[in-house]
Amino acid sequence: MKIAVASDIHDNLANLEKLLSFIKREKIKVIILCGDLCGKEVLEFLKKNVDKEIYLILGNADRKEEIFKFAKNFPEIKLFDKFGEIEIEGLKIGFCHQPELAKEKLRNYDFIFYGHTHKPWVEKIGNCILANPGNLAGIFFKASFAILDTKTKKLFLKELF
Repeated sequence: MKIAVASDIHDNLANLEKLLSFIKREKIKVIILCGDLCGKEVLEFLKKNVDKEIYLILGNADRKEEIFKFAKNFPEIKLFDKFGEIEIEGLKIGFCHQPELAKEKLRNYDFIFYGHTHKPWVEKIGNCILANPGNLAGIFFKASFAILDTKTKKLFLKELF
């Protein structure tokens, strides 16, 4: 199975639409979003355009009360405040927004994803792959995201085209 991981959308619906086209083409089943969607407009867009499982962590730029209120009507989204975790095909995957929190949890996961810095980054620390998919907004760095193949356990960073 393939999982798409993105972060720091910052209300950029045009780039989100490009990512969703890629997800549809590649038949990706699960999406992890590592914070800083910003407002409910992104959730509304996702609700209209996505029929996949979505795991969402909140970031420092998110309007949290607005997002929590809207997400109650959107059961496809599993919403977490500071740290989330899932297990898929035997892989323990953690996700958060802040890199410091990601580094605290390393020994418990196969993969941990984080956002906030906007910089695409992958490193192996012990038995865990720590990765930042970059940012979909294209702020400070080119817009990018990550794809995790759970069968091969390989992670790919991709620039948004």
